[in-house]
Amino acid sequence: MHITRYTDYSLRILIYLAINNEQLSTINEIAQSYHISKNHLMKIVQQLNVKGYLLAIRGKNGGIKLNSAPSDINIGSLVREMEDGNKLVECFGDNNHCVIAPSCQLKNIFAEAQENFFDTLDKYTLADLVPAKKRTEIGELLDIDVL
Repeated sequence: MHITRYTDYSLRILIYLAINNEQLSTINEIAQSYHISKNHLMKIVQQLNVKGYLLAIRGKNGGIKLNSAPSDINIGSLVREMEDGNKLVECFGDNNHCVIAPSCQLKNIFAEAQENFFDTLDKYTLADLVPAKKRTEIGELLDIDVL
């Protein structure tokens, strides 16, 4: 299975916000903590806002925060939404040119494997990614003052 950088960064943003849940965060702070492009994160934050994962507050004292409790954000659902257009193999898409597709069993095997992958992710929430015993350690790594 392959997760795009877009989905990876989406998860990182949500982890940051879960650790820094007492305050508003800025895209710049998150970008600096992870050493990644602010411009790239802006597009992801916008989509996470549209999908309801976070709340964006505009203005001088604005920022972003989670729109729901970490325990209510399912990892499987998030990954499915972010990876919606990403097909595991060519025959999963509408533009299939594989000549053996009508008889090939790989599509069925890959579909089963992909579903098992998502079934595993469905067992976890954002809260599982930031357990109480790791909050301080993750906060230190991200340079967040954990309250």
